[in-house]
Amino acid sequence: MNAIALPLTVADIVAEYEAKESAMAAEIKALEDAFTRLDHATTVQGAYVERVAQRPYLHIDTLRKNLLKSGWRAVYDRLQIASIASAKDKKLFDQALANPPPLSIETAKATFGDYLIRPRFHILRGLAEAFTALDPAYKSHSRVRIGVKGLPKRVVLNNWGGFSSTYGRDRFQDMANALAAFRRQPSVEWCEMLDIDDQHKLGSDAVMNGRTLSRYRSGLGEEKYYAPNRGLTIRKFGNGNAHVYFDKDALHAVNRALAEFYGEVLPDAEPEGVKPSASTAVSKDLQFYWTSPEVAERALAFAGIPDLRQWDRYRTSRPEPMKVLEPSCGDGRILDMLRTYGHAGYGIEYHPGRAAEAKAKGHSVLSANFLDCEPMPFEAVVMNPPFYGRHYAKHVRHALRFVQPGGVLVAILPASARYDHGELEGDWEDLPVASFAEAGTNVPTTMLKIRKPA
Repeated sequence: MNAIALPLTVADIVAEYEAKESAMAAEIKALEDAFTRLDHATTVQGAYVERVAQRPYLHIDTLRKNLLKSGWRAVYDRLQIASIASAKDKKLFDQALANPPPLSIETAKATFGDYLIRPRFHILRGLAEAFTALDPAYKSHSRVRIGVKGLPKRVVLNNWGGFSSTYGRDRFQDMANALAAFRRQPSVEWCEMLDIDDQHKLGSDAVMNGRTLSRYRSGLGEEKYYAPNRGLTIRKFGNGNAHVYFDKDALHAVNRALAEFYGEVLPDAEPEGVKPSASTAVSKDLQFYWTSPEVAERALAFAGIPDLRQWDRYRTSRPEPMKVLEPSCGDGRILDMLRTYGHAGYGIEYHPGRAAEAKAKGHSVLSANFLDCEPMPFEAVVMNPPFYGRHYAKHVRHALRFVQPGGVLVAILPASARYDHGELEGDWEDLPVASFAEAGTNVPTTMLKIRKPA
């Protein structure tokens, strides 16, 4: 009786990799010995006539690198990361395969563990990344929460392309796959994409509403593939662009996914016309979503604040450290980055516990309500103000009074400040999806830069 084949675990894959890696030198030696035996088998008394087989040039480092890449790909496939990870993460993994780290249980856990712990978070993040890249409306927390009618029923894809460009097709496939992951459908097959092009050649709209398609698999020939109902209609135009329309169910799925991901309890989602009590407003104004090092670096770069550690590599004269204010500094995350960059950072924080944490790090922090502070001149202000309602605008306007002529202000804000409210003007730069996930919120965020005239 045949034994039941149990599914491989990551430990099994790593063990196989380690065994083959340790045996690599012996495998090369065995191949060289086989060629030597072949030479002997095709000659008499060693009398050379002509080459009967080309000996391959094998470098053990090249073979080991190929084995390492294969091991990582096997772990990726075994854990079904492709059905969880966002299109952005998949591309990053493919890039990382060019020079992968050593494969072990520990490195596999560090790389893929979070996908298994929080699969739904990554599926929703992938959908948010795909759709916010298509239309700014999907970055608006307030538009998403009001329901399906608040979202666009179509998106425009530039450069659907043919042989010269696949930019539009790639973005469509990322979007369709993200939606499929949320709806528990299989990823879009290449034969579905071919079917779209075939319908366009016939001059009709391509409707991805579930049908049987033919596809060819290497060694298997033609087989039938039943495409699930994607709820999408693609209309291609002569200028190379394509419009993608969503049916009711698809649009509802997008809405539910974004609403779940962004959340419904953050203060920028207050019901229209409902005025919270004073105590509620104060408590929400003191909300704290700390700034990650990645966001802090982006904010300093947007403000044009240089990293003085790197300056000597490119310049002969090092600029003077800047005097920078972080209002509502919390426990001093932006101040941390300013100090790392070599600048003089100052903070203001009302919450006594967080102010004490910032001071314990050695930062200069004033314990006070920022909105009650009298202005003093700074070369730059970099801030992550409370997001409550539109109260952030009051913080930004007050912070502008602290910027000296010729100075700059950068504020990290909810995306609704850019796409819905319109109370502040300046230069905008959106942050990546889920930039504040580690701090406890997935609300879409952006940055505003205002430069004060000299």
